[in-house]
Amino acid sequence: MSTDQNASPSKSVFLKQETIHKEKWLSLERVTYMDPRGRERTWEVAERTTKPKKEGASDCVAMIAILNRLLHYDCIVLVKQFRPPIKCYTIEFPAGLVEPNESLEETALRELKEETGYTGTVLSVSPGTVLDPGISSSMCSYVHVQIDGNDNANDCAVAHPGNDEFVEVLLIPVNELLHRLQEMAKEKDVIVDAQVYMYASTLTHPHLGMVPTTIINSD
Repeated sequence: MSTDQNASPSKSVFLKQETIHKEKWLSLERVTYMDPRGRERTWEVAERTTKPKKEGASDCVAMIAILNRLLHYDCIVLVKQFRPPIKCYTIEFPAGLVEPNESLEETALRELKEETGYTGTVLSVSPGTVLDPGISSSMCSYVHVQIDGNDNANDCAVAHPGNDEFVEVLLIPVNELLHRLQEMAKEKDVIVDAQVYMYASTLTHPHLGMVPTTIINSD
C-alpha cells in the first residue's frame, strides 16, 4: 500500500503573523497560514494595538443595558455617535475597550457610566464573539446590564465621555425598538449598527434565537 507524501492537512493551520504598519490604535498585520490543500497563503488583518495577548480574549465589550422604571416602559439604552470610517452617525450599544487587568464586568460598568451616566448590575456575559472576521481580529463580549431607574444614582444620569468622544444617549422603549431603528435608518446621515438591529429583530421574531450567554453566579 503506497502512501502519499504530499497528503494535504485536513484543516487550515496558522503559521505566523507579521506587522506591516502600526499606528496608535490599529495595526495592519499579515497572517500566513496553510490551507486544507497544503498551500501557503497570506491574509491582511486590522488589529487593535490594545488587543489582549491571551488567545481568545475579548478586547472590547458592548452593553445591552435595560432601564427599568416604575410606571414606565422598559427602555434600552443606546448611543448615537459620529464614526469617521463610514462618515456618518451610528446607533450602537454603549461599548468600550477592555483595559489591562480589568474583568469584562468591570469594563462594562465603567464604560456604561462614562458613556451614559448610568450605573447598573451585570446579569450575564457572553463568550467572546467576532465582529468582522474577514477584516479584523477584534473580539467582543456582550454584557447584559439591568439599570434600576428608581435608584437615586440614576435619577439625573450625566455622561462623562472622554475628550475625544461625543456621544448622544438614546432611551428607546424595548417594545418599540425595531420600529424606531427602522425610522432612524431612513435619516440621511445615520446607520444602525448590525448588532443592535439583529438584537431588535430577535425581540420581534424570537424564533431567530439569542446570543448564548454565561450566567454570573451571584452567590
